[in-house]
Amino acid sequence: MLEKMGEFFDSRLEGYEEHQLSCIDSAKEFYPFTASCLPQTSGAHILDLGCGTGLELGYYFKIFPEAIVTGIDLSSRMLDVLRNKYPDKSLTLVAGSYFEVPFGECVFDAAVSVESLHHFSKEEKVPLFKKVRRALKPGGFFILTDYFSLSEEEEQLHRSKFLRLKQEQGISDVELYHYDTPLTVDHEKEALLLAGFDLVTVLKHWGATYTLKAAKLH
Repeated sequence: MLEKMGEFFDSRLEGYEEHQLSCIDSAKEFYPFTASCLPQTSGAHILDLGCGTGLELGYYFKIFPEAIVTGIDLSSRMLDVLRNKYPDKSLTLVAGSYFEVPFGECVFDAAVSVESLHHFSKEEKVPLFKKVRRALKPGGFFILTDYFSLSEEEEQLHRSKFLRLKQEQGISDVELYHYDTPLTVDHEKEALLLAGFDLVTVLKHWGATYTLKAAKLH
């Protein structure tokens, strides 16, 4: 049974961090690695898409406690946890869909997203990535850590199963529903380039989980 995205994560708040770190392969490696890829300067402005309870932010705050972070997530309960974890940090937390929340223009030194974007199609991601690029300052970059399909066949299988479930449940609205439909790495890179990023590189990977860096050079 498909669940609306925000409700899915609200209902799984208890034990969420333990699940992420213990049940996802290499999570204890890719969360700190992602944090290490963010700007290595004090007071950097960071946009976090699907920030949840801030697992990657915890590692970043240990290095740069003066970071200025805007976090967006559909789960208001997870944002409450994040806010209570770091009451002394510069956090602006927005409960909503990062597809709809405005980011501004040339505001952030970097953007980041971890284990959030594998629910969406290439067609959905391109406009989002365009919005991310506009929000970055010249020379800014987007760090994306997520898991990916290992073939086009696998990608198509995930998408067709999701569409079938929506049809079977009579879902026709435009709400976001939780179901994993990861793209291939190549298709993710294509979406980032179509959105206007100048250079997309793979920084590291752990099995099917990759960290990509999309740069806005000007």
